[in-house]
Amino acid sequence: MKRIVWHESERVMRFVAERVGAETFKDYAAIGLEQAGELIAGVLFDNKSGANIHMHVASNETRHWMTPAYMAACFRYAFVQAACNRITGLVRADNVDAQRFDEHLGFKREGQLRAACTDGTDLIIYGMLKSECRYIEGKYHAALLADIRRAGPSR
Repeated sequence: MKRIVWHESERVMRFVAERVGAETFKDYAAIGLEQAGELIAGVLFDNKSGANIHMHVASNETRHWMTPAYMAACFRYAFVQAACNRITGLVRADNVDAQRFDEHLGFKREGQLRAACTDGTDLIIYGMLKSECRYIEGKYHAALLADIRRAGPSR
């Protein structure tokens, strides 16, 4: 069974940092997903500025980690708890799988930062507005509430 990891921010941050090629993050919030005690996914938020926050997503490279409850937890953090109106994601131009993933989630391609990576690769800017997010209400929110009830008061 998969379990949302709410209160182990540093553990999740290290998981995400290792997979996205970052040394570390500062002033962040992180939500993980584990199965059999091992992290299989992590979402990290940083660079909150007014109504905007940056989102970084990493997984164990399988396609079977997303759950409706986890998606609701992550997007509700940004749009409800952090009270942001938009999420920004930056994706390497040579990472076509990540571009497809962001677009599948509902992010819109907004622009490109030329030669923004240390190796000269461009970064593609993706954005999602709260009004465009399908994960904060409906079946996703219901799945999150069910997951919280199932886990009990220890969270």
